[in-house]
Amino acid sequence: QVQLVESGGGLVQAGGSLRLSCVASGRAFSSYAMGWFRRAPGKEREFVSSIVWSGRMSTYANSVKGRFTISRDISKNTVYLQMNSLKPEDTAVYYCAANLGLRLGSNPNYWGQGTQVTVSS
Repeated sequence: QVQLVESGGGLVQAGGSLRLSCVASGRAFSSYAMGWFRRAPGKEREFVSSIVWSGRMSTYANSVKGRFTISRDISKNTVYLQMNSLKPEDTAVYYCAANLGLRLGSNPNYWGQGTQVTVSS
């Protein structure tokens, strides 16, 4: 049973920072791509960032490029999303996801329960 558990969400002022964590369990993730999606109120779910488990390749949505950084700690089976220079439009529920292979894809195999990020103006 694969489990992805997110943490680190919260309320922050515009311009502030948050770091999301996603602890993965139940499987060896060396062959998985991991990453983050988000869903803002009234909007479709959107891709945010992904990383292959080796850490050699990462991708970002244009809207977060230069502000967000994805990383992973293999020893802790954890993926992080460092979010800097947050904007009100970053307000959303953020979901950790995992998918077998090099690409996260638009519909990954596994999902976390989500963590709320709220950015006030």
